[in-house]
Amino acid sequence: MLYRTEGIVIRSTDYGEGNKIITLLTPTFGKQGIVVRGAKKLKSRYGVLAQLFTYGDYAYYRTGTLGSLNSGEVLESFQTLRQGLEGPAYAAYASELTDRAINDDEAAAYLFHQLKACQTALAEGKDPQIVVGAYVMKVFAAAGYAPMLDECASCGRTDESYRFSSIAGGALCRLCRPKDPAALELPGGVWKLLRIFAGMDLRRLGSIAVGDTSKKQLQLALRKWMDTHLNINLKSRGFLDQLEKYGELMGHRPLEQRSIESARKPDAGIGGADDEGTV
Repeated sequence: MLYRTEGIVIRSTDYGEGNKIITLLTPTFGKQGIVVRGAKKLKSRYGVLAQLFTYGDYAYYRTGTLGSLNSGEVLESFQTLRQGLEGPAYAAYASELTDRAINDDEAAAYLFHQLKACQTALAEGKDPQIVVGAYVMKVFAAAGYAPMLDECASCGRTDESYRFSSIAGGALCRLCRPKDPAALELPGGVWKLLRIFAGMDLRRLGSIAVGDTSKKQLQLALRKWMDTHLNINLKSRGFLDQLEKYGELMGHRPLEQRSIESARKPDAGIGGADDEGTV
């Protein structure tokens, strides 16, 4: 049977001498595995369709586990995400996380549009640590592991200052903190970012201005949550850690601070979080 759908390539592996097997995230059929024959050949008309990050229109036959590409059209190659070190590192992290953390039946149209918006924001030069952090929250929700942020995950209290506990399920109030002595004490600005990321649509992501300390605390919270609930080893995460560590050793961040206004939704910006955590 012939299927046709939009899709984003989240994994691409060699298959035989001249072929590739790609995994697409699609808005209609979830994750789909497709064989692209001849994709490795220099003159292949389907070579770009098999490249990581490509957004395209795919027509394929499927009779078993894998489909076979019949035809296709590139809608956006995201070529800039395959250049240099930083763009590929963060985009690969988002793609690998999607591939590893999301089951076929958990992938839906909303996540597809969030990944596409994530790649678009990265290609536009927006702060990748914030863009990918926001997308990671979407993956948590799609996988069924969204943290509780607006009330205590243990007792439901809503009038307390919280600590962040990956073990307890998110926010822990003052009375429930003994249940996880290792819970993170996050400043108000980081809590606000987590709540914004949980509720926002990445297609409406506007200006970005977050201090280095706040970004590190945000990353720590997301990593602890991921390690507790997803427990997956991502190759791209190791490379990303090395890249960021190299930037610190060189005395500067690995990426420049961006502050770019969204032309699509001028009212959808995120205010800056400084190093003290205010937003």
